[in-house]
Amino acid sequence: MLTPTSGNSYTSLARVLEDLGDVLLESIAGGGGTRRQLSGVVIHDPLDEAQFFAQTVVLGVGVHEPDDVVRLLYELGRKGAAALVVRSPFTVTAEIRRAADESGVALLGLTRGASWAQVAAMLRTLLVEGDIGDISPQTLGGMPSGDLFALANAVAALLDAPVTIEDRSSRVLAFSGRQDEADQSRVETILGRQVPERFTLDLARNGVFERLHRGHEPVYVDPLHDETMTVPRVALAVRAGDEILGSIWAAVPGPLSKERTQALIDAGKLVALHMLRLRAGADVERRLRADLVSTALEGGAGATEAIARLGLVGQPAIVLALGLFGGPDAEPSTEDGLRRVVDRQRVADALAMHLSAVQARSAVALVGDVAYGIVPMPGVQADCQERSIRVASTFLERIGQRADAAIGIGPPALDGSGLSRSRDGADRALRVLLTNGGARRVATAEDVHVEALMLDLADLAAARGAVATGPVARLLDYDARHQSQLVDTLRHWLDAFGDVAAASAAAYVHPNTFRYRLRRVAEVGEINLDDPGERFAAMLQLRLHPTGTMSRSRTPHRVNVRPHRPNLT
Repeated sequence: MLTPTSGNSYTSLARVLEDLGDVLLESIAGGGGTRRQLSGVVIHDPLDEAQFFAQTVVLGVGVHEPDDVVRLLYELGRKGAAALVVRSPFTVTAEIRRAADESGVALLGLTRGASWAQVAAMLRTLLVEGDIGDISPQTLGGMPSGDLFALANAVAALLDAPVTIEDRSSRVLAFSGRQDEADQSRVETILGRQVPERFTLDLARNGVFERLHRGHEPVYVDPLHDETMTVPRVALAVRAGDEILGSIWAAVPGPLSKERTQALIDAGKLVALHMLRLRAGADVERRLRADLVSTALEGGAGATEAIARLGLVGQPAIVLALGLFGGPDAEPSTEDGLRRVVDRQRVADALAMHLSAVQARSAVALVGDVAYGIVPMPGVQADCQERSIRVASTFLERIGQRADAAIGIGPPALDGSGLSRSRDGADRALRVLLTNGGARRVATAEDVHVEALMLDLADLAAARGAVATGPVARLLDYDARHQSQLVDTLRHWLDAFGDVAAASAAAYVHPNTFRYRLRRVAEVGEINLDDPGERFAAMLQLRLHPTGTMSRSRTPHRVNVRPHRPNLT
């Protein structure tokens, strides 16, 4: 997930241009402040008023006209953006150069053939989260821990050849400079962040992967029968014991010398340490972020520090609570239980990615069974709930049927001290949504205030061991002894506000039959249906005790309140 960094030297604009400049990005104009630290990536939308923090990189998707670029540069300069990326080739006018210099916003060009999603993913890889964990990054072998781009450049210098570091699925994790010295297939690989399938199939047919994974020495690969691969490769499997973590690929003019072969083998050990550190760090960072989000939402003594470490000090925000439908959870040790645990984490990760694109400083963590998102809401506060509903609805639309989820939205928190109240509201809204069984998937605490109150009353009744009494108890007892439907008849009639036609249709009986049953309700239950007070008392009991949970016994006991859909009229 992308968040602002705490200002380390590895997230500057200069670093981005150094690592991505050969293949993805080029400097077009401005850029005098390339040492400034970057805080995130946002996508420019001309139809939406973007809200973002200073020092962001703005992707100008669809921005082509010089006048539009000039206007956007000045606008971004007022908001404190660090750079604007447009599609290359791009003709630079004197007005554009002047706008870039005066606004302080660097204008970069995205190479033809690269997608916006690719450059966004690359930038997110480079923008390391520095606001969590140690302020000073640890080093491994003299390299910042986990910095695979710096490591790729170091290996390239040792071999005097452009290098890529890939995972076991041939996805590009990092690459060095000088990629223009390789061939078109290498450029295609980097632009797609994945070795094209036609190459991996050829490598597999030629036994390259088998030799690579079986041995501990570098493997020399002649150019394939593809016009885009004209330069040989040397590859080395990156190992941690018996586990294959990935591989290093260098585009070379010929076989390596003995010295460079040994240098590559030694470098492979260092790359393995960094890859293990990245894998372990991802798990540690996820747990740490969950602790910080949980502490910030709970309030109390530690909340202030947690909010500061999340970069949310003084920021208006709103809390989202995401949960999955599905009734009581299975035991974690069972197959269903494990599947739900995986589903929760997967949906939480997807929500984190979605919110990072909407607001870079969003914080998401899975706390228990609920994924909480803290979303900063800069700008006009009057419409923040409307914006949050749009964000939540868009996310659920995008994941579609892959996850049966709902999102509750809390009230706005003007500062960190209000996050606890916003979390409570989000929890209440989520509970109503999950209880309703999917009638709605997004709701604010204000939208479901009455339903939430009814669930609170049901909890109170259950805690006190309350049971049905009076007319409802008499009807329950009669239904149990005679297998009749008097309680359902009363429920349908109350739900329909006394409209016999509508109530009989809902009960799937003839109106005359329904009228007869209604008379029996009045007789057996000893209830005056013309009395508003008696109607309200019956309605309240029926709402607090869903069908199947009411007891006829007058002996106090706990009521088993299961999730249900309140049907208030």
